[in-house]
Amino acid sequence: MNILKSAIVTAAALAFTALAPFAAAGAADKIIIGCTATTDCASAAVAEKEGIFEKNGLDAHMLLIGLNSNIPAALLSNSIQIGGPTPSVFLQAVDGGLDPVAVAGASVSDKSTADTAAVVARPDSGIKTAKDFVGKKVGAPGIGAFLQVLFAQWLIQNGVDPKQVNFVEVTFPTMNDVLKSGAVDAVVTAGPVMANMINSKTGVVVSHYLEELPDGKPQVMLAATRSWADAHPAQLAAFRKSLDEAAKIVNSDPDKAREALSGFTKIPMKVLNTIKVSVSDPKITKEQLDWWVDVMNKQDMLQKKTPDTAALIAK
Repeated sequence: MNILKSAIVTAAALAFTALAPFAAAGAADKIIIGCTATTDCASAAVAEKEGIFEKNGLDAHMLLIGLNSNIPAALLSNSIQIGGPTPSVFLQAVDGGLDPVAVAGASVSDKSTADTAAVVARPDSGIKTAKDFVGKKVGAPGIGAFLQVLFAQWLIQNGVDPKQVNFVEVTFPTMNDVLKSGAVDAVVTAGPVMANMINSKTGVVVSHYLEELPDGKPQVMLAATRSWADAHPAQLAAFRKSLDEAAKIVNSDPDKAREALSGFTKIPMKVLNTIKVSVSDPKITKEQLDWWVDVMNKQDMLQKKTPDTAALIAK
């Protein structure tokens, strides 16, 4: 067992302990869907709130996860049956010897919503440009997750070696307090958490670095263990059908999406009303995963440089 897989297995034990009440329910027919506090899982949140899952014969419920990087461990322990990892976290889990599969898409990049994520610094940090991050401590909602990986890419594009930045993991719900306390100089953040920090003047935006991302690239995807997906083909088909219906609502009626997200994340509507909702796309393709493999290889994040991405998508 390599080091990464060993770490994930250890984390799985911790995740199982923390989510034990949900794991017991999930052992039967209930589907627990774990996502972090961003707008990326809006389609799943809408499918629960609007009764779409129930209409399609599913007993499916959302569960808030603090760190995106904890999702593979929660899947492995069966604490959740479906999770919303970023593609980078998903591919690193595969690279570490685990066997998750993508079951659907969640959110994709789009120029219209590029300002829903940013690197936010303390007002007194002195950080104005990419070079100012050298030697600073930056909080991220999962080392190796979408926001951190693409922030590192932005640093590289602006002549800064990411190894000169001290990255630490900070959960979305604690970002405002951690930044205010001075424990970190900046955070890479998104969605309602970002809006709350800016509105409360805890932090200021240094860069909406996702503006440099091509459209249509997955930000968060939905995954399960291969064993769960293989054993539940009917539930998987109903889940995908539900997301198709819910994604149309998210993209056409963002206010409904915000209401569902507020119920899931417990973030007040007055905060959610100030931000855009990520574009939902329930499809996930080999080409999308290949793009992420290329991004990660440029940062030496994968031991296996050419994973069989077609085999990583559940049938």
